[in-house]
Amino acid sequence: MRRLSLSFLSTLLLSCTVLAQDTPHSSLDQILQAQDHDSHGDLRAVVVLRDGAIVAERYYNGETADTLHDIRSAGKSITALLAGAAVARGQLATTKTVGDYWPEVAGSPAGKVVLDDLLTMRSGLAAFDEDEHSPGNEDKLDEASDPAAFVRGVPAATAPGSTYRYNSLGSYIAGRVVENASGADLEGYAAKVLFAPLGITRWRWGRDVAKHPKGQGNLSLRARDTAKIGQMVLDEGMVDGRRVIDTAWLQAALAPRVAIGAVDRYADSYGYFWYAKTQDIGGRKLVVHFASGNGGNKIYVIPARRMVVSVASSAYGKGYGQHRSEDILKAILKADARQM
Repeated sequence: MRRLSLSFLSTLLLSCTVLAQDTPHSSLDQILQAQDHDSHGDLRAVVVLRDGAIVAERYYNGETADTLHDIRSAGKSITALLAGAAVARGQLATTKTVGDYWPEVAGSPAGKVVLDDLLTMRSGLAAFDEDEHSPGNEDKLDEASDPAAFVRGVPAATAPGSTYRYNSLGSYIAGRVVENASGADLEGYAAKVLFAPLGITRWRWGRDVAKHPKGQGNLSLRARDTAKIGQMVLDEGMVDGRRVIDTAWLQAALAPRVAIGAVDRYADSYGYFWYAKTQDIGGRKLVVHFASGNGGNKIYVIPARRMVVSVASSAYGKGYGQHRSEDILKAILKADARQM
């Protein structure tokens, strides 16, 4: 009888082990653990949510759950959410121009740009971050002793609304517009209308020489908190039964407003400072919306899987950073598909 009991217990334990190995969480954990062997030493964190719950999470190269990480240009997507909050409060309208909200630049080419074109990287301004000689290049903006004067001095290059050109100048201008429209410092506005409702209590936001938060990026957040932002987007603006961002704004922000696949290998389209790409996962097409920052910083939102994948990476200026983050996303989605 004793031997039968021991045999039964052994079988039961073996069965439990097999079941544990076959669970979705285990598969996802194995994918994240595999990144321990990444040779670059600059991956920082991956957090995976399903229906708002963490189903996999791992930190690398000295990062912890409490580390504030600079998400770089993924902060542009946060600025778009703040613009949406201002629209919902009747403070802002995308049909109006930059100059309507920022009189200091009203007479310049930038002042004449309609906000809808600004938010979709179609301002027409001579600003292109991939060209160091571009008058409105991000580095030149960062070095400017008078940001408002710098904005006024950037000439037009193409007709507004006609051409997509990736640049940080437009999102910096958008941040200043939100400040003027709301009458609040951009960081303070974010704390009130976005961070507090999501329970985000720690962050750091870089400012320009004029002490304005950089709407183009340099916002540092915890990986769990960027995942919370992604979950709010996935839930169409709702958090714990409370509306944070209007559904209509999120639909507009995530919509494929501009086709950019010809100039961006990692995206098919662009909305209001948010990207989208259809990924082929095991023969099934999945639409992924995402915020993206230099080095591979990502907030991936996958509606069909009810998932969010947040990636923190310090591969700034390194081409492999973006590729690695996409590879991690695809591996997670493939493992998840096998469990469906």
